[in-house]
Amino acid sequence: MSELRRDPINGRWVIVDTDHPNTPQGYEYEPATFRSGICPFCYGNESMTPPEIESIRESGTSPNTPGWQVRVVPNKYPALQIEGDLERRGEGIYDMSSGIGAHEVLIETPYHHKDIPELLNSEIENFLSMYCRRALDLKKDKRFKYIMIFKNFGAAAGASLEHPHTQIVALPMVPKNVMEEIKGAHNYFEFRERCIFCDIIRQETQEAERIILENKHFLSFCPFISRFPFEIWIIPKKHDGYFCYITQEEISSLASILKDTVKKLKILFAGVSYNFIIHSSPINGDGVYEGYHWHIEFMPKLTRTAGFEWGSGFYVVATPPELAAKYLRQAKEG
Repeated sequence: MSELRRDPINGRWVIVDTDHPNTPQGYEYEPATFRSGICPFCYGNESMTPPEIESIRESGTSPNTPGWQVRVVPNKYPALQIEGDLERRGEGIYDMSSGIGAHEVLIETPYHHKDIPELLNSEIENFLSMYCRRALDLKKDKRFKYIMIFKNFGAAAGASLEHPHTQIVALPMVPKNVMEEIKGAHNYFEFRERCIFCDIIRQETQEAERIILENKHFLSFCPFISRFPFEIWIIPKKHDGYFCYITQEEISSLASILKDTVKKLKILFAGVSYNFIIHSSPINGDGVYEGYHWHIEFMPKLTRTAGFEWGSGFYVVATPPELAAKYLRQAKEG
């Protein structure tokens, strides 16, 4: 019989197939491919993007020229525009707002064919540091209430360009999904006077069956209430609500565990597409999010969300996270 599991943060239910779980070989998925052709994000094609906002580059090189390691540019087709005033209005029962925000693209590497496992740790540290720099800069704009940092890798994950990149979107309101998670964490904190994410870290560490990797500062594991097969969370052991305040030592630890985690996933699922999202506290608000704890949620695209999931809000997971973590722990090259 399958198990129903309830998320202690937001109350969502998932269905986990514990009777006939899928092995990694049981998934058919669309692998990410790299086509030939001109790529606007590639080294030497800097004129094909909007002018860069910020970059990490060799000394003596000029903006919008070769010599960069990480480059941030405005999205050519932004979902939101940074210019203008934030105007809210209503039409009857409908609330509306001007489309104010920021939409940036962070080009992680000059190398078109290199995803996270193929990069040096120092190269990963560079783009993680730039995540923080951009978040801290956007935070200065008091119109913005939330900064979403996310990566789509592969067409199946929604990437329109193959070159590895991350998107940064600053929003004038806090997204509903984020508020549900924050409210759930707040309710837990009010009731128990503890952070639910810190409690998750303690329980996962004690039970150990869902842990993939661990280092001084971070834990990589398959969450008990995974919504998707082989879903992974990477979470800091130190309680902090804001991603952008991590130290250089923590950035180095995060680069290491991120690289090794994605490498293990790709050993099991060659060329898999994926999304990852950094969950962090809202900005420029009056609330105190003491019960919230930033983390990364990592979702490989092995299945598709269908009618039952959309209609019920339940997710069906064909491989229990305990088994998924075991496969990932044991994954080795060669």
